[in-house]
Amino acid sequence: MSVSSHVEELKKKHQTLSNKVEELQRLPSASDAEIAELKKQKLRIKEEISRLDVAAE
Repeated sequence: MSVSSHVEELKKKHQTLSNKVEELQRLPSASDAEIAELKKQKLRIKEEISRLDVAAE
């Protein structure tokens, strides 16, 4: 898998997590801990995307 295709996959995962966070935040029964964990996953993915973008330059 090339770096660019890996970055694209990571971007898709990041967007999926963003959508899920937004969805959960609208639910009164959503757990703050679950939302926080998803946000941490998003941040890890974003950091990896940035790291790969810098390495690809």
